[in-house]
Amino acid sequence: MDLQLKGKTALVLGGSKGIGRGIADALAAEGVAVALVARSQETIDRSVGEIKARGARAIGVSGDLSDWPGMEKAIKSAREQLGPIDILINNSGGPPPSGVVGVSAEVWTAQFNAMVLSLFRITDLLLPEMRSRKWGRILTVASFSVIEPIPNIGISNTLRSAIVGWAKTLAGEVARDNITVNTLLPGVIATDRSISLSRARAERDKISLEEAIKRNAQGIPVGRLGTPAEFGAVAAFLASPLAAYVTGSLIRIDGGLTRSV
Repeated sequence: MDLQLKGKTALVLGGSKGIGRGIADALAAEGVAVALVARSQETIDRSVGEIKARGARAIGVSGDLSDWPGMEKAIKSAREQLGPIDILINNSGGPPPSGVVGVSAEVWTAQFNAMVLSLFRITDLLLPEMRSRKWGRILTVASFSVIEPIPNIGISNTLRSAIVGWAKTLAGEVARDNITVNTLLPGVIATDRSISLSRARAERDKISLEEAIKRNAQGIPVGRLGTPAEFGAVAAFLASPLAAYVTGSLIRIDGGLTRSV
């Protein structure tokens, strides 16, 4: 199926690996010029090289969501190289495992700035051009934990829920400009982040990492972890003109893991 995305441009936060890379690969395969933003220049360069080797257009810019001046510089560089951004993939990392009791104000503030406020500010930078062209796609990666909180990642549960409220409100404000805003809810996807959470579970339950990963998979109806490529395929459709009537939605990509309706 032709997703009618050829010639579009995309800014993919966290695009050098994991879910972000899966989205970048899927968009690039549809003819989208992608700008990958991540902290590690080495990882960026490797990912850009692999995408370009398949005949797609890709650039990489280094940026850290906790460093706003640096992020502004990265976004400016991406726009100078690719032109106006049509598709924004808001994809932030997660905080270390913890509960919510006794978390210091300093930790809450630092994580809010990196995980939440930075996404708001980046979106505000790119929205004026989308609105002037009457076309845009904003996809934000959150977690199924906004529906069913996950034990031991309390900070993430809390802050990603704030993002959901923002995205739903934003969707209503920009819908008449032919801009859609949707939130993607990954379940357990085979990424470095999921492995780190499995490692924390292994230490907590005093089991091996392999056993922790196996137990995580057993709780998923399809019986396995998802892949970044599967996640990217859904994102690419939602970023396309074919999904113009889908906005303000929570899209679960979790293998049936979320039990609530």
